[in-house]
Amino acid sequence: MSSLRGLCSGLPLRPLPENRGRWVGVPHAPVRTPGFSPEEEELALKNALRYFPPDVQEVLAPEFAQELRLYGHIYMYRFCPSIEMRAYPIEQYPCRTQAAAAIMHMIMNNLDPAVAQFPQELVTYGGNGQVLNNWAQFWLLMSYLSKMTEEQTLVMYSGHPLGLFPSSPDAPRLVISNGMVIPNYSSRAMYEKLFALGVTLYGQMTAGSYCYIGPQGIVHGTVLTLLNAGRRYLGLEDLTGKVFVTSGLGGMSGAQAKAAVIVGCIGLIAEVDKAALMKRHKQGWLMEVTDSLDHCIQRLREARSKKEVLSLGYHGNVVALWERLVHELNTTGELLVDLGSDQTSCHNPFNGGYYPVQLGFSEAQSLMASNPVAFKGLVQESLRRQVSAINRLAQENFFFWDYGNAFLLEAQRAGADVGKKGADKTEFRYPSYVQHIMGDIFSQGFGPFRWVCTSGDPQDLAVTDQLATSVLEKAIAGGVSSSVRLQYMDNIRWIKEAAKHQLVVGSQARILYSDQKGRVAIAVAINNAIAHGKIKAPVVLSRDHHDVSGTDSPFRETSNIYDGSAFCADMAVQNFVGDAFRGATWVALHNGGGVGWGEVINGGFGLVLNGTEEAERKAKAMLGWDVSNGVSHPMST
Repeated sequence: MSSLRGLCSGLPLRPLPENRGRWVGVPHAPVRTPGFSPEEEELALKNALRYFPPDVQEVLAPEFAQELRLYGHIYMYRFCPSIEMRAYPIEQYPCRTQAAAAIMHMIMNNLDPAVAQFPQELVTYGGNGQVLNNWAQFWLLMSYLSKMTEEQTLVMYSGHPLGLFPSSPDAPRLVISNGMVIPNYSSRAMYEKLFALGVTLYGQMTAGSYCYIGPQGIVHGTVLTLLNAGRRYLGLEDLTGKVFVTSGLGGMSGAQAKAAVIVGCIGLIAEVDKAALMKRHKQGWLMEVTDSLDHCIQRLREARSKKEVLSLGYHGNVVALWERLVHELNTTGELLVDLGSDQTSCHNPFNGGYYPVQLGFSEAQSLMASNPVAFKGLVQESLRRQVSAINRLAQENFFFWDYGNAFLLEAQRAGADVGKKGADKTEFRYPSYVQHIMGDIFSQGFGPFRWVCTSGDPQDLAVTDQLATSVLEKAIAGGVSSSVRLQYMDNIRWIKEAAKHQLVVGSQARILYSDQKGRVAIAVAINNAIAHGKIKAPVVLSRDHHDVSGTDSPFRETSNIYDGSAFCADMAVQNFVGDAFRGATWVALHNGGGVGWGEVINGGFGLVLNGTEEAERKAKAMLGWDVSNGVSHPMST
């Protein structure tokens, strides 16, 4: 097994590590189909080999060429490290700066098999949310970080470590850009080619910025979405006995089962990949599993009658589930669902993000690789069937929303009946959850703030939970508006119950929707606790890019912007730039994320708190801008 020191010593070349190929027993990314010409295959191979000296290239060239033919990408499986991939305590990383060690902690968490969706393909979540392009880049990145000083900045070009460059202590230690393609060439087909060439990547949101914290990262947002959906659509504060039906138990979507339990409703979640479903069940995020639609209907009736709290995973296609619910309605007159959504990776529908109901999981993967055109046709037919079933249920007292995964956008492209008369291009028959639910929260400055305790000690996380609770309670006592008070009360409930619900997967992290005032106050409190030894090691502050000002996405984050600027990306770019010179430890800017490649520009940051006055100064300046940039948007209210 490699050591952390060995991991930071550069590419292992003499001798070369043994080529163990693809691991058995872990999920793997679907085969990609870039449609290369012989010349493009040669270029992809040349690009991969440029990380290696000529004598090693002779050994690796046939191997890499075979990977490209078999999997549609050169992942360099030979160089997948043998070390246990996880977030190690920060003091164990052999670095010259705490900032570099903190970044390593975050990178290795993104690739932890307990966290990552396809760890050996460097995919953290979302089906194609890459940390890096290949394993050579990982070794080089770790080596650069270990050598970096406080007067250097590491630059990353879509996974490629460009090198260490002179900067200053106030500058970011790391600047990341992912998928920055000239706009006229930012198509899905071009992405497939550029990614297979190894020159760009789809970093999703927190995959390519090294800030993912496992499915907890979306649990709080899903809890708030369900609570506020109940308030808006059902007129209820208490969701006991109400049924929420959705799909997806992968990286981000795995949060849905846990959120249903936290709000006290009945969650029924479909998942075609048995490995993903069982992973969530084993982690305690899913109470029950079944592969029987009859059992699903039986349990729904029992749970509704007894007002049970339940998360039930259905191993099968969500289209079959929606159609069965329609059958029950049509034959018995009983509506068995109250709220519904979808969290398949529909931003990537033709390469493993959405599986057609007409085929089993393995059959679909085979057809996806052998006949992409036929597969696309089945996906689009499946989308039309899914929408048809949802439309029938929506004629009753059932409410559906788009969860920002491009479901309605792709359904529209497939010819499904999702149109809305008189609407602009960002509106459909059903609202996005931003338009009806989260948009108002964002407009008040509340968004998915998060922190990671780099000691790896659960006790440090418990201290931060107590500090955050105290900050929010003091804010309420000091007087806030009724709308802000409601959000603070939801947040206090969340943070107090967080430990009980065993939310940690991977690093010792917490997410908390907070506004500007709350984020700054929590940061200062945590920094003081580090200074006084109450927290043993630095804490990384971050957020989801899906936030108040981090993302321009006309079909999600900015779908409630109606002045025509929803298709502009000034907010996200200004956020990235402004965070960089106000104190962020690292910053990232991405094309794509959530809704898909070419549909979104988003950015994020990491900021290391180490107990110093300098860290407090940076936190106040940077967090203030990070929220106020979005709240100040001319159409944010």
